[in-house]
Amino acid sequence: MNLIDRLLKPWAPDLVARRLAAREAIQAYEAARPGRTHKAKRQPLGADTSLQKSAVSMREQCRKLDEDHDLVTGLLDRLEERVVGGSGIGVEPLPLRLDGSVHAELAMEIRSAWAEWSLSPETSGELTRPQVERLMCRTWLRDGEGLAQKLMGRVPNYTFATSVPFALELLEPDYLPFSYNNLSKGIVQGIERDTWRRKRAYHLLKDHPGNLQTLGGSLAVKRVEAERIIHIAYRKRIGQNRGVPMLHAVLIRLADLKDYEESERVAARISAALAMYIKKGNPDSYTVEPGKDRKNRTIPIAPGMVFDDLEPGEDVGMIESNRPNPFLEGFRNGQLRMIGAGTRSTYSSVSRAYDGTYSAQRQELVEGWLGYDLLQHEFIDYWCRPVYRSWLQMYLLARKERLPADVDHRTLYAAVYQGPVMPWINPMHEANAWELLVKAGFADEAEVARARGRDPRELKKSRETEIKANRAAGLVFSSDAYHQLVKSGMDPVEAVQKVYLGVGKMLTADEARELVNRYGAGLPVPGPDFPNESNNGGADGQPSNPDP
Repeated sequence: MNLIDRLLKPWAPDLVARRLAAREAIQAYEAARPGRTHKAKRQPLGADTSLQKSAVSMREQCRKLDEDHDLVTGLLDRLEERVVGGSGIGVEPLPLRLDGSVHAELAMEIRSAWAEWSLSPETSGELTRPQVERLMCRTWLRDGEGLAQKLMGRVPNYTFATSVPFALELLEPDYLPFSYNNLSKGIVQGIERDTWRRKRAYHLLKDHPGNLQTLGGSLAVKRVEAERIIHIAYRKRIGQNRGVPMLHAVLIRLADLKDYEESERVAARISAALAMYIKKGNPDSYTVEPGKDRKNRTIPIAPGMVFDDLEPGEDVGMIESNRPNPFLEGFRNGQLRMIGAGTRSTYSSVSRAYDGTYSAQRQELVEGWLGYDLLQHEFIDYWCRPVYRSWLQMYLLARKERLPADVDHRTLYAAVYQGPVMPWINPMHEANAWELLVKAGFADEAEVARARGRDPRELKKSRETEIKANRAAGLVFSSDAYHQLVKSGMDPVEAVQKVYLGVGKMLTADEARELVNRYGAGLPVPGPDFPNESNNGGADGQPSNPDP
């Protein structure tokens, strides 16, 4: 309050109040002031309080749309494909030796055991690991969260399906009640936390609340330690206790679009059913004689019919329809673009319309894949890594043999998690680009293999087996660079170096020259089982020495 306001305050307090209100409005942001055209809606509630009032309703609406709306079903299907894929999230164990190299034998052992457990990872034994991951991913994105209880070690009345005593009990978020709160014990929305918000336990219902009316059950709650629960949640605010459905921002748009499309379909069906009408003439021509009733006429319509049953003054009129609505597609496409923007998807993926130039499609794919990649990393952090590390812990405990002495125990849980990769629009351009990157040293073969969704070690073994079989059978393919080098007449020393490099072994010029001199013209084609005992004389006429 300035000097003028203080002087006017005793004589005109209303004027001073209006002056202060006007000054406050001028100093504030325009967007902060509600007006006739700007409602300035606000959300002052905390994250948990906001979800407490709306999470269950949004979750149930999303499930209903997934059941009945083809657009939502297709959207969630596409997210499943991009985040998890058909074969699930691949795990490549990378335990290291004490010298820093990969312990290939232990890695292969862990990988084999992981593949065996992946056939039956959950308690019912009905789903494989990729199926479990797709179901959990869909639940996470549609309902906002999902849960799983870890069964480890000896469990009463349960027999594990694999040799590793570890399994997952999949739970929908309904098992974690929003209404279960006890602030004195730190329980908010079914989750018990300490004063630093670290989770201590989950309070879960013993039965699904949706089955009480049909199948019976109870609302009894059990306390489960947080270490035994995997909770994957789609969070949007700091300190948010529970997850929010991904479709929360587009729910109204989706419901409106569904109702609008249904109305257009009904209008189109009605228009298609209307064919013609009989236009009457002068009403004086249709006087009915006393004592007689005018019969209603039914006119069967067939293709190519000739209709000559018109009475005097009648005429046939055709019903013109403006359905289907020619503006429906443009309006719908605009709505689909907004739906894609609100769900980390792309318009092409949502609408299944792949129009445009190569550059436009690639730009959309690259930008859209960033959203899929973010969801993929969140799914790995929330779900895949905890599952793999819990399983590996039980596998190492159940392992009968001691770990190799040269393994670095700090790296036992190290792994590379590989999900679906971005597809290639133009394979020729993409392959050439990767080849240039590898040749220039800006990428390696393992990176290229992972970019194609392959395990580098499996690819190497497959290539070794394939090259060995082709050379043994005398088959010549362009995939084996050795044949191209021989055909081009390359210097023998350089040719040997390049061929050995192709099978993963680097030779110096002296080593390559020694091999050439030792085996001469009969130098065998190097491969996985390169023979070392043949002796065909030196290429330069010098006698070769046998191997010691």
